[in-house]
Amino acid sequence: MTIRTFALAYGIIFILIGLAGFFTTFCSPYPVTDPALLIAANHGYLFGLFPVNVLHNLVHLALGIWGVAVYKSTASSLVYARSVAIVYAVFVVMGLIPVLNTTFGLVPLHAHDIWLHLLLAAGAAYFAYAHKT
Repeated sequence: MTIRTFALAYGIIFILIGLAGFFTTFCSPYPVTDPALLIAANHGYLFGLFPVNVLHNLVHLALGIWGVAVYKSTASSLVYARSVAIVYAVFVVMGLIPVLNTTFGLVPLHAHDIWLHLLLAAGAAYFAYAHKT
């Protein structure tokens, strides 16, 4: 897989996940025992596992559109991969810190999001730094 294909694949996946988060069919209710959110619109657990809200969905859509947009350029796809790797690594750390695991009440980054973000960061890091184009 090339870096361009990586950007396209991540882009499509992020768009699909971002859109799925807007449909209550794919979300279970947000438990009252979870950290409180200031932005409660569309909050729930996507596929019963991953906490999301409207801002979380918009972040996924933005990253998806960016990935699809940079698909035509190897250099831009590399910047995308590096950015995704760094951003998601930061999200992993934030998810582990109680005061930051909801991004100050705006975006939930806790629960199963932690290991998912770790996998996303690792995949992006591989293409950004280890994969030979």
